[in-house]
Amino acid sequence: MNDMRQSQIFPTSKLEEADGPGLNPTANRTMGDIIAARFSRRGFLKGSMASAAIAATVSPLALLAADEARAQSASVFNFPEVDAGVDADHHVAEGYDADILLRWGDKVFADAPEFDPLNQSEAAQERQFGYNNDFVGFIPLEGSADRGLLVVNHEYTNEHLMFPGVVTMQNGEMAVADATEDRANIEMAAHGGTIIELRRENGKWTPVTDGALNRRITAKTEMLLTGPAAGHDRMKTSEDATGTKVLGTINNCAGGVTPWGTYIMAEENIHGYFLGTLPEGHAEAGNYDRLGVPGASYQWGNFHKRFDVGQEPNEPNRFGWIVEVDVMDPTSTPKKRTALGRFKHEGAESVVAADGRVVFYLGDDERFDYVYKFVTAGTYNPDDRAANMDLLDEGALYVARFDEDGSMVWLPLTHGEGPLTAENGFNSQADVMIETRRAADLLEATPMDRPEDIQPNPQTGRAYVMLTNNTKREEANAANPRVENAFGHIIEILETDGDFTATTGRWEILLQCGDPAMAEVGATFSTETTKNGWFGMPDNAAIDADGRLWVSTDGNSMADTGRTDGLWAVDTEGEARGTSRLFYRVPVGGELCGPCPTEDMTTFFVAVQHPADGGEDWEGHGRVSYYEDLSTRWPDFKDDMPVRPSVVAITKQGGGRIG
Repeated sequence: MNDMRQSQIFPTSKLEEADGPGLNPTANRTMGDIIAARFSRRGFLKGSMASAAIAATVSPLALLAADEARAQSASVFNFPEVDAGVDADHHVAEGYDADILLRWGDKVFADAPEFDPLNQSEAAQERQFGYNNDFVGFIPLEGSADRGLLVVNHEYTNEHLMFPGVVTMQNGEMAVADATEDRANIEMAAHGGTIIELRRENGKWTPVTDGALNRRITAKTEMLLTGPAAGHDRMKTSEDATGTKVLGTINNCAGGVTPWGTYIMAEENIHGYFLGTLPEGHAEAGNYDRLGVPGASYQWGNFHKRFDVGQEPNEPNRFGWIVEVDVMDPTSTPKKRTALGRFKHEGAESVVAADGRVVFYLGDDERFDYVYKFVTAGTYNPDDRAANMDLLDEGALYVARFDEDGSMVWLPLTHGEGPLTAENGFNSQADVMIETRRAADLLEATPMDRPEDIQPNPQTGRAYVMLTNNTKREEANAANPRVENAFGHIIEILETDGDFTATTGRWEILLQCGDPAMAEVGATFSTETTKNGWFGMPDNAAIDADGRLWVSTDGNSMADTGRTDGLWAVDTEGEARGTSRLFYRVPVGGELCGPCPTEDMTTFFVAVQHPADGGEDWEGHGRVSYYEDLSTRWPDFKDDMPVRPSVVAITKQGGGRIG
């Protein structure tokens, strides 16, 4: 390998180009095909497609003035909208405070060393807040409304922003020096998750570094494999002959908090952590091709043989799972729950169904991949936490097929049913779970445009699917009248009879994203959405205690949309349906992740990931951004401090409910 490598290992925040490599080899009908057929049959002016038809002849902004008063009175949101744009700082709606709560390198434990970016070490990072905070969850502690546990995923690392002295500019392009073993170990310690106690005083939250439940989870933390794939021969390695133990979790994107108060970490783009070459004719070759393994974005395999598929060919099968952590026991062993399938998990948001079973919605974040849900076999017991602790080991995993008449079917991923038999290489349920993507291919599930967060609304029986984008779409259609779906859309699922365990339902488009002032884009925001309120690239979402939808984004920039990523409030009901309003925006180069409102709606926790990872197209910087020459030094704005991914706590000035 050359001494220097191009820094654009991570051209975006997801280890891949903005919408993933796209590894689905099937000819299954895509969501674009189905949308086109559905709306050509139903009539172009029905439902959420009306705005697209209007946009073809009349600019939505021209209609805005006439309808603005009606929208404001119909919306369930009430706050002054933030001006969209790009600069070095973050911005929140007038009347609110956005306080920095935790930064990369902050102490998680009282005895942790102070953050010293010039003298980083694995030992220090294991005691400090990790890098690139993504999912954020809040678990109240009994006995006080002012105490709780914040749980945070650390998805990946940006070497060129983290480490001094590793970047060389060559002909205007950035190259990053090969990793050293020390640097690789620091990165491994910066992955995983953080559990830390918070305390609220005078309306503001602060970390409690001597909290008894505080914990760091890293790429070296021992974990158990449970469920149908645990102990299978395909899970065994030279270091683990049982196939039940694995070190660490990686690329934890979104996640969830279960009804019984455990922390869910979703393993997403695991392919980039593996390098090397499988032995000739190895049985896992097709399995790994479907996931893009090895992706060789990281060099850990040069120092830890488990990340080299030539030395440990089964190791990748031990990643790509949902991980459950018992936050009430800091000595507990996290468990990878294989019953929920193996793919590039964006998150795992859950809801308790009417019959007591628990339903988890799961997105596979890649172009042309699928939407899933898992229904537990057992029922949730709100009076006995211990009785719920292994609910995720038994249940049914389904993948979605969306039909052009607006109906949908949840197809069971069950060994022995349909094509999931030995004739197709599935000898057990373990094989189905290890190769979930291939099983879903055979069931002819609907390929989607990067399914990310999926949020169920317990008040309505609906679920909202964030589809970030798909720039490889080759044919235009009525619902998305563009050759490339650069801006994404949001699908609304209506489960039959509002029953989240149902195996049938209906679907509708809530929004096609992008600039509604450009008719050719085909955005379907309501005509009441202002020039600041529209967005592209929906990624994460939250349903608050009032049943309202909040959407965060990944990929907005000066070049793409003329604005940074942020948090938008989106109306889903009534006259204001499809109206969006900007509440908070991040600094240049950043991504807004983990929107987490507290139950009483007095605090909104958000995560700002990879700030300063960009700025070439912003007039405030106009060149490549790296440690020594950053487009922003948010949140410290000190010359001796690098940019630092951070969690922010948003509260209303003077107290009160948000939004």
